Amino acid sequence: MTSYFNPLLPISKKLLTNTTICLSLFSSISVAQKAKTAVRTPNIVIILADDIGFGDFGCYGAKRVKTPNIDNLALRGVQFSNACSPASTSTPSRYSLLTGEFAWRKNVGILPGDAGITIKPGTLTMPSMLQQQGYITGCVGKWHLGLGLGNVDFNKEVKPSPNDIGFNYSFILPATGDRVPCVYLENSRVVGLDPNDPIEVSYTHKVGNEPTGKDHPELLRMKLSEGHDKTIVNGISRIGYMSGGKSAWWKDEDLAEVITKKAVDFIKNNAKKPFFLYFATHDIHVPRVPSARFRGSSQCGVRGDVIQQFDWSVGEILSTLKSLNLEENTIVIVTSDNGPIIDDGYADGAVENLNGHLAAGILRGFKYGLYEGGTRVPFIISWPKTIKPGKSDVPFPFIDLFASFADLTHYQLQGNEAMDSQDGISTLLGKNHKPYKDYVLIQNNNGGLAVKKGDWKLIPIESKATKKDELYNLKEDISETKNMADQEKERVESLRKIMIDIKANQKK
Repeated sequence: MTSYFNPLLPISKKLLTNTTICLSLFSSISVAQKAKTAVRTPNIVIILADDIGFGDFGCYGAKRVKTPNIDNLALRGVQFSNACSPASTSTPSRYSLLTGEFAWRKNVGILPGDAGITIKPGTLTMPSMLQQQGYITGCVGKWHLGLGLGNVDFNKEVKPSPNDIGFNYSFILPATGDRVPCVYLENSRVVGLDPNDPIEVSYTHKVGNEPTGKDHPELLRMKLSEGHDKTIVNGISRIGYMSGGKSAWWKDEDLAEVITKKAVDFIKNNAKKPFFLYFATHDIHVPRVPSARFRGSSQCGVRGDVIQQFDWSVGEILSTLKSLNLEENTIVIVTSDNGPIIDDGYADGAVENLNGHLAAGILRGFKYGLYEGGTRVPFIISWPKTIKPGKSDVPFPFIDLFASFADLTHYQLQGNEAMDSQDGISTLLGKNHKPYKDYVLIQNNNGGLAVKKGDWKLIPIESKATKKDELYNLKEDISETKNMADQEKERVESLRKIMIDIKANQKK
């Protein structure tokens, strides 16, 4: 005889108890799930300085330059003493940061202002990965990774642009301040362009009738030391030729304020969602033209003035985060694309007025080279909600930010995605105090390589940066003064093999 459940019959005490337990568990799981989904993913802000050296901030030993905002950030976060950029020049370093791939794999070097985009649309980039994880992404400041497909017409929408490789919003300088075109692009279009005065740009021949620094040095407010002798914009001659578009030309002394405001606006406009901001400043790169409030403010000339201006920009970002109650759950990173250079083509008094300031600290070398001064850079990370203040001497190349943020946001990298980036999230968060990788590889602009493993660093003769192998024990000789290659021949060959294997292997 088939029995049916009758709701009018008494329910057994055991059944009632089991039902209560099940409901209680279901309720607990639901509360836990809601709590889990209520935890907001951290915002991420990368502030990338241009040409800042290891000794340029107060927290890294500078005495004649004041950087209170950066110094305070270091006190609240982790300050690294052994971090490095992937390359000693701008474009390769930025390429590696955003793609997680060594720039030499694609022969990416310093680009002219009219170069085609170096990152192919469809490539997984750091911003496109974070987009997939629910982030709103913004790029503000110096770009210098190419635009369009070559022979760019700046009078139309420029595509591909940062907006085509993962950024929801962009406000950029196309290349660098010393290269034409000297205009801003916002979401792929030149800002303030008069269609009746079209822009023309060339890096091969003169266009238009604008005077050049070579032919009219009397018109310059900043004299030249080398190159930079083409079209004059705002009293400063640049690399490359440009004519037209005068209503859109920037003023160098306003540059920091303009891009900082755009970065602040991006944060304010997206405060209610997880956001990623790539804020790439220009201040320390030539031409160095600080605003009136920072002119003469440091004790070591114009280069010190623009460092202090950069610190102001950092302060504006930090104060904005604080005012919006975003400070606790925002990761802020301050670092540089490569090491310093003092005279980089303009006679701006930077060399004469250093007043004892050591831009690279005790490190040997500068921008463009493979010595530590070219790639060991300041690196500070803050996330008050999670990171305990401290210092770290663990090697950290910032090409590893890609894989680290993938781990943090639970993105599973596949195949050749970010192929040269390695997960160092525990190191970033100050939880791991031992090296998490076997080697660190760096390059110069020509693709010459150097490799570091443990305390040792090899700059091989085939890097074309040296006349013979150079081997240094960085623990005992951080200034790279004693070449140990002759005494450590087996170690030289062991390090050389690492480089050969990396170059031969197209997957990490």
